[in-house]
Amino acid sequence: MSINLFDLSGKVALITGATHGLGMAMAKGIGNAGAKIIINGNSSQEKLDKAVADYKSQGIDAYGYLFNVTNENEVKENITKIETEVGKIDILVNNAGIIKRTPLVEMKVEDFKVVIDVDLVAPFIVSKHVVKGMIERKGGKIINICSMMSELGRNSVGAYAAAKGGLKMLTQNMATEWAKFNIQTNGIGPGYFATSQTEPIRINGHPFNDFIVGRTPAGKWGDPDDLQGAAIFLSSKASDFVNGQVIYVDGGILATIGKPANED
Repeated sequence: MSINLFDLSGKVALITGATHGLGMAMAKGIGNAGAKIIINGNSSQEKLDKAVADYKSQGIDAYGYLFNVTNENEVKENITKIETEVGKIDILVNNAGIIKRTPLVEMKVEDFKVVIDVDLVAPFIVSKHVVKGMIERKGGKIINICSMMSELGRNSVGAYAAAKGGLKMLTQNMATEWAKFNIQTNGIGPGYFATSQTEPIRINGHPFNDFIVGRTPAGKWGDPDDLQGAAIFLSSKASDFVNGQVIYVDGGILATIGKPANED
């Protein structure tokens, strides 16, 4: 009997911050592979409900829970609710994140801490409370959404890069501690993607657009759906012996130092 290594039927997946953007793209991929989808939001119930309706309109079994991923009491309470009302969580995607673009010398300490809390501390909090059930059941998948800034620095994103660099190492330590329970913890590092947030700087002739297109061997921005394959792979049986890795979905940026300015 053949086995579909990428089939997620019967699985329950929690994707934080998946009301829009890259998180939504990954959640749709996991949902279309057969999993029940639980998305988390923090801004408003209306936005959360609208996103859940979007998933359901595409035939995805979706549920939404409103809570702050940096608040351990809210996280603990909602994980219990999810596992009671929807099912035991087999897949966790720590996607919720923020960025504040401020030069370090000008950045307020409280702003630096906010970025660290959302991008690094929150994945620890959510994973801590989800993994307990995975340990009991002897299996699970945790995916931390890292970044190219897990490897590289760039002007004005020091807090974000510090958090994402830390998340890479947290991923490796989670893998180290939890692999013996048949839990695989890996990361996805997105490159530069065409989203509503990047639309203003993707205009032809904009310096940053030209920089990204020229810097990326693929010669283009990524489409959010390009993240679905990595998300499904790391959620599925196909990745059962993959642990502590970060898969960079970046069109090849990290593979090269770049091309000379006069090269076509």
